This record gives sequence, C-alpha cells and structure tokens, in this order.
Amino acid sequence: MAAEITPLPAATVTLVRDSARGPEVLMMQRNLKSGFVPGAHVFPGGALDEEDDAPDLHALCAGMTETDASRMLGINRGGLAYWAAAIRESFEEAGVLIAYDRDKRIIALDQPALAEQFRRHRHALNAGERGFIDIMREEGLALATDQLVYFSHWITPVSAPRRYDTRFFIAEAPPAQEPLHDNQETISHLWVRPADALDLHRADKFIMRLPTIRTLEELATYENAASLMHGMRNKRDIDANLPLINRSGKYLVPGDPGYDEIRSTENQGQWKI
Repeated sequence: MAAEITPLPAATVTLVRDSARGPEVLMMQRNLKSGFVPGAHVFPGGALDEEDDAPDLHALCAGMTETDASRMLGINRGGLAYWAAAIRESFEEAGVLIAYDRDKRIIALDQPALAEQFRRHRHALNAGERGFIDIMREEGLALATDQLVYFSHWITPVSAPRRYDTRFFIAEAPPAQEPLHDNQETISHLWVRPADALDLHRADKFIMRLPTIRTLEELATYENAASLMHGMRNKRDIDANLPLINRSGKYLVPGDPGYDEIRSTENQGQWKI
C-alpha cells in the first residue's frame, strides 16, 4: 500500500458583495492545463508559503495575534499564517488586496495610476521577483486580518495524489477594487450568486469540488452580505471535513448517513479517495 500523503496547509478566501438579487461571491476558473482540478471554479486560495509565517509579516497584521489565530484554528502555533496566506492568495490570484492604508481604511485601487502600480506589484509577486512583505512595507499597508472570518475546514481525502488541509475564510469584498484573474493559475472570474453557481454546476457548466459545492449551499441560505457575514462570525466548534466514499462511489462527509461506519472500518484505505 502506498504511503499516505501528508496534506499541505492551505487557505482560501470567499469574497462576498451585495447585488440586487442577493449576495454574490467571487469565483475564479482554474487554468485548463492545471495539474490540480483543471478548469474548476474555485475561490482564491492555495498552499501556505514560508513567508506567510514570518514574524515580519505578522507584525503587519491588524487586529489579529498569532495566539488568537492559533486558538481559533485549534492548533498550537502557526495560525496567523493562514490569515496571511488567504490575503496574499487573494491578491495573487484575484488582484484583490484586503489591506489597510496609512489612514486605517481598506485600500482603494480605483484610480488608474494606483491600480497600475499594484498591477506591477502583483506581477512581481507572482513572478517571484518580490516578496509580499516588501510590497506591504513599501506601500505602508497592514494586512486587514480582522476583516477575514474563519468558517470552515476541509481536508483532501487520504488516497488523493495531492492533498491539502485547507482553512476557509470569508470577507466582504473591498468596494473600491476590481478583481482580475492572473491568466496563469486562473483564466476567468465572475461574481455569481451561490444558488446560480449551484445551478450551473448541476447543468454541467461549472466544474466544482465538493468543498466548494457545500460552501455555496451554506451561503445560498442568506439574503444579503450583512446577514451572511453575521452568520459566519457566529459559527462555533468548526470541525474538519474529511470526505470518504461508500461502496456505490458516493462522497460522504461528517454527518452523512454511513460516514462513521466507513471511518471506523479497519481497512479504511480501500474506502477513501
């Protein structure tokens, strides 16, 4: 039997805004040539980088301490790195920067010259030419970690060839910023109501993974962004979701009938994906 792959720590962020028909979320389509879920519609996110856990970056985090972050995630240390990673990934993949300017306001990028300046920052970051800390320091910014709400935890099934231990965050989208896919990891983006995204998936027009589907099902129950954010802030005791598969090939998550029986099976490996 092949050795079990240790999941990489990862973070993702769901950006939400209001529309005339209810709350919308930002979704990105992954590159069709990607080695991981090609063509899938996802929320911005990815694996943690070494810089995400750097004390120099943590010093630029507003309203969240390492101790508080780790306690909220139920880990001994390294919690704040997940918040930092979610903000960095949002900037890298979607061009949306959840950060405070020198006046302690969410940075506005609605002026052409400033938008172009941060486009260059983003390009340099994605190319590995600059670090996220350097950009934040140069622009006098602080990561708005207190704007992110932790609401879900998913772990890739055991037998998957690539595994992630992902913490899900949600935040209201900065009002004076426009998202833009990077044409590398992601090839398109759209604002969509959760219910509409689910309809597109059922019509085979959206490829989505189980964590994304279950997240959208939860978010679709809210009427506006304010009530959605309130609901996410009030969540407690967030347990990890580790999908399993039953004999008929159906995905099961904690709480589904039959999940505990499969989990307790001695030879679990044959049931996991």
